[in-house]
Parts: sequence; structure tokens; C-alpha cells
Amino acid sequence: MADKLGLCFFPAFDWAISPTHPEREERLLYTRDQLFEEGVMDLPGIKEYRPGVASYKDIARVHFCLPDVASQVTEAHLIAAGGAITLAEAWRRGEVERAFALVRPPGHHAMRVVHGNRGFCNINNEAIMVEYLRQKYGIRRVAIVDTDVHHGDGTQDIYWHDPDVLFISFHQDGRTLYPGTGFANELGGPLALARTINIPLPPGTTDEGLHYVIDNLVLPILADFAPELVVNSAGQDNHYTDPLANMRVSAQGYARLNEKLAPDIAVLEGGYAIETALPYVNLAIVLAMAGRDYSRVVEPDYDPARLTLSPEKMDYIKRLTAQLREIWEHRDRLDWERIYSGKDFYQRSKSIYYDTSNIHEEQVEKLRLCPDCHGYLTIETTAFHSRGRRVRAYCITVPFLGCENCRQRAYDDFQAAIKKGLYDFVLIQDRVEDRYYTHNCHTGKTEEIT
Repeated sequence: MADKLGLCFFPAFDWAISPTHPEREERLLYTRDQLFEEGVMDLPGIKEYRPGVASYKDIARVHFCLPDVASQVTEAHLIAAGGAITLAEAWRRGEVERAFALVRPPGHHAMRVVHGNRGFCNINNEAIMVEYLRQKYGIRRVAIVDTDVHHGDGTQDIYWHDPDVLFISFHQDGRTLYPGTGFANELGGPLALARTINIPLPPGTTDEGLHYVIDNLVLPILADFAPELVVNSAGQDNHYTDPLANMRVSAQGYARLNEKLAPDIAVLEGGYAIETALPYVNLAIVLAMAGRDYSRVVEPDYDPARLTLSPEKMDYIKRLTAQLREIWEHRDRLDWERIYSGKDFYQRSKSIYYDTSNIHEEQVEKLRLCPDCHGYLTIETTAFHSRGRRVRAYCITVPFLGCENCRQRAYDDFQAAIKKGLYDFVLIQDRVEDRYYTHNCHTGKTEEIT
């Protein structure tokens, strides 16, 4: 008989951005103490797993790391991603019904291309775990629900063109909070329209507003999409004491959210009220995922009278929910062929700022609009580092289940980009064969990432 819940705990006590940074060693210290003091780890049906270590290949399956994977990850990053993979394997083997990876560093701001750290993230733990499962076991339809207060722009970027991955993010409105994205009109690329659903909530949203969105939008969409795997990108900085945001959600609100969402796997993201929120929120979520009573997990300063939602904000949330529900229900009318008829490629340009590393990046992305698969993707990226260094690269990805025509054209593009002599690096992700190559244009060497 499977255990109800698998847990993996990796607090990364040897990694921090700086001694006083919100994303530092102590971030999970009080959570660990709370879980052990309450005897949670000794409860029947809860099993603890030691984290494994993700390989460079696991990272390269998702990310184009520049100049290479080794320069962008530490051992802590590999163990955080490896902890998520360890629990994914346990879930896949049927050893646990659900799993929660309490790991750091976080990852949901890490995009497909990685030049440095942005939003405290270098690599995307959820995406690395999801693509590991898809590659190894052929899982196809996946839903990722991001409950962090900050928009999961990295995860959105990675799955923007993938119609088999539904990405839902509710977060504090990007007009009021980093990273300034995640608006309702961001719906996904032409082959994956309405597979991205963003729910920008007003500052001050409480349990009431959050659960209205869950009940009337998120759960109905998940029921329609019918994924094989549901992942919770479990940020906890919507809490009313979090120092980096302005929301008013409680530990009880988070626990009920997880009870309703019932994710197969949750992976920890943000949450920076180290003493006043994380121990209570994490404990409540663990109990909810394990099917245990969480009703007595209450913050010492919890006062429901102070956590009320104005009628104006509730009306806004209801209108936003209705708007997004209508988009989802009429998603088949979002006909990309009508918009892109006769075109071979879809193109978009992006400017990206790495707030932690102070890097400015410019991207030009082109997707082949293939009638037989999701299309191969190219990204021309130029990063300007703070000391004047410039890195220019050409990145190509052949999608999971890509057709042979796209695969051949992608390899032709790879060779052509090398011959142009315009780039420092040329990289290709061959998801069909699960092989990943980097060409260093200064040395002339092509290396496979293993």
C-alpha cells in the first residue's frame, strides 16, 4: 500500500545569495524545526526521502545555460532539482500518493535561456522534474499551478509553445510587484493558445478572494484539461506577513488550497517570512496533503478581522475570473491558423533583466509553425553583463515528440549558425533523441552534455 505523502527536505544550509538576503540559509530552518517538533515525520503514511542529485543533462534538457551548465549551478541547485526528481520517481513507482519537495534554492523565474540569477532563481526545479518524467516515462499532459505571489515568468517562458502543458499562475498584479508580468492577455504561443492562464490579483487579496478563484476558475479548468500529472509550484509569499509582497492569505487558506487542488507533487518556491509564516504554512500544507487534520495550525498573531477583502476588490476578482473562464471555455475559437495563415514562422522579441546578476538580455525567438508537431524553436540571445562583457548565442530546441522534418531542419540550422561566425556559442536540444550539444565558437569544439 502506498504512503499518503512523500517528503524531501533540503534546506541548502551552505548556499545563500548573501548573509542578509531574503533567500538565505535560515529560510527553512524554522520549518524543519516545526515539522520535527510536531512529530510530523513520525506520522504513519508520511515517508521521508533523501534528495538525489540532478545531472547536467537533466538541466540541459530544459535550459540553455551560458556559457555552460557548470557556470550557472552549484551543488545546492543540483540537489534541489534532484530532490524534486527523487519524489517524482517515488510518485511514479506508486510508493506515495502525493509528494512535497521542501527544497531551496527556488526556480520558477528561471527561463529557457539562463545567463545568471534572476528573481533568486538559476534553474527551474519544476520544469526539470516535469521534463525528466516526460522523457523517461512518456507522460504527456501536465498541469502546473503556480501559487507564488510573484508571477512564474520562467515556467511560463519554458512552456509558452507547448499545448500539452497547462500553466496556471495566480499572483499579485504585475503592475505592483516583480517581475512585472503575468497579465490576463498572456495566453501562450500560437500553437498553445489558452494553455497559459494568468490571474493577476489585487494587493490585499485574502483567503476569500483566493478561494473564489480556485473554486470558480482553477479547478474547472483542471477538470476540463484532465492532466496526467498536477504540479504545484508552491510559493508561500502570499502570506499576510511576507516582507516582499502585499497579500493577506493565511496558513489555513494555503492548507485548504492544497486540499482542493490535490497536487500530485508540490515543489517549494518563495516565501520569506522565515519565522512568522513558513513554519505554519508548510506544516499546514504537509498535513493537508497527507489527509490529516490541519484545523489547529494557526499563526500566533492570526486575526481574521484584520484580513478582510473590500467589496471593490472582490468585484474585480469576480470579473477577472469570469473573463478568464470565458477565454478558457471558448479556447477553440482562438484559431492561430486564422492569424498566422500562410506563415512558416512565428516570431517575438523579448527584453529580460536579471535583477540579481544585473544582466540585460535581448532575445529574438522564432517558432516553426509545423503542421505535424509543436515545431522547432530558435532563440537568438545577446546578454550584456555589468562589466561590459557581451555573450551572444544561438539556441535551438527540437520539441518532445518533434517530427523528423523539424529535427532535420533544426540540425541544418545548428550547422549554419556555426558557419556564420556571429555567435560565441551555438546550442541544440534534441528532445527526440534526448541529446544536447554546445558548440564553443571560440575553440571550435562541440561537446555533448551528459
